[in-house]
Amino acid sequence: MNSSIPLALVAIGLLVFLAHLFAALYNKKMVPDVLLLMIVGLIIGPALGIVSPGDFGFLGPVFTSITLVVILFESGTTLSLSMLKSSWKSTLSLTVVGFLGAVLIITAIAFLLLGFTLSGAISLGAILGGTSSAVVIPLVKQLNIGENSRTSLILESAITDVLCIVVTLACVQSFQSGDVSVSPIFWSITLSFVLAILIGVTAALVWSRILELMRQIQNSIFTTPAFVFVVYGITELLGFNGAIAALAFGITLANIDLFPDFVVQKVLGSVHKLNDTEIIFLREITFLLKTFFFVYIGLSIVFDDLKSILIGLIITGTLYLIRLFVAKIASPKGANSFDKGIIAIMTPKGLAAAVLATIPAQAGMPDGLMIKNITYSVVFFSILATSVLIFLNNRQGGLRRFYNAFFK
Repeated sequence: MNSSIPLALVAIGLLVFLAHLFAALYNKKMVPDVLLLMIVGLIIGPALGIVSPGDFGFLGPVFTSITLVVILFESGTTLSLSMLKSSWKSTLSLTVVGFLGAVLIITAIAFLLLGFTLSGAISLGAILGGTSSAVVIPLVKQLNIGENSRTSLILESAITDVLCIVVTLACVQSFQSGDVSVSPIFWSITLSFVLAILIGVTAALVWSRILELMRQIQNSIFTTPAFVFVVYGITELLGFNGAIAALAFGITLANIDLFPDFVVQKVLGSVHKLNDTEIIFLREITFLLKTFFFVYIGLSIVFDDLKSILIGLIITGTLYLIRLFVAKIASPKGANSFDKGIIAIMTPKGLAAAVLATIPAQAGMPDGLMIKNITYSVVFFSILATSVLIFLNNRQGGLRRFYNAFFK
């Protein structure tokens, strides 16, 4: 047997044990496990060169997509419709103010200070305008914040992932065609959201009807996540956003008993939710995928351009400064200073930004390589900053006092 295979299995086993150790360390010392996992990736990737993203071939992007789908689906199963009803206004406010503020300031920095073309500057702003659902969701579930604040942060991260993708692709398309128009971008975003939600809700209603039948099949506990993969893939093939469909699927399945009786009884008949065993299994799968995802992010970060690293550091600092005012004016109603502090902290970049960063260069944009290197730098520094700030905020020291005074 090839000696690399046993070594790989040993490494995977050790990584799982480390993930549990890091989770326990977070519970006791408030050191975020995502930061430690990313550092492991940095060590075995860019630092020592033991593993590189290229070693995974086409499986790397597939794995990151699977992780995103499962995290969004699992988070959807924890959201109640009553909470969504009470937080949708604050979510919309936080999403719009946060995304537009980040896009405008980054565009201004890139265009006025760095000399980017207008299309390149807007593309960089769109790529870095959102928050990463794969980073935000695991973190906010570990924090003791209000349900409204938690729900708003989860939904904001999912929605801005879509906004980043749609606006960036529209900018690249406008560059290639030479035609800049706002109307196609608006309708593209609207259709992507509405139709993805309809697909996710419809799929969940159908699955809730046949779920009990599927349980009669031996070893069927993984059929629900498998069906979510199908829903995600079909939604993407139709040209809409599969991530939003996966989130809508989870929310619908968790709240199926709250649908009007005439829909449930006359249209669907007998419907079912996930049972305790299936929920526990889903959380275990989410934990494992999250573990490998953040290690993969760490080993994917590129540090071969000092100028881009410095620019990324400056942009990251600027984003966190803007986020302070976003949290002050757009936090959910009733959020206390601790919740607002967490909202100010939660602006990390992740999967969507890292994937989108490669598109401008592929499209032949003159600033494409710079956009990619800056984005990778911001992804690293933003996740690092989020992790460190959470740690400091939980220590009830100077940072907590600053937030208390700022948001008073």
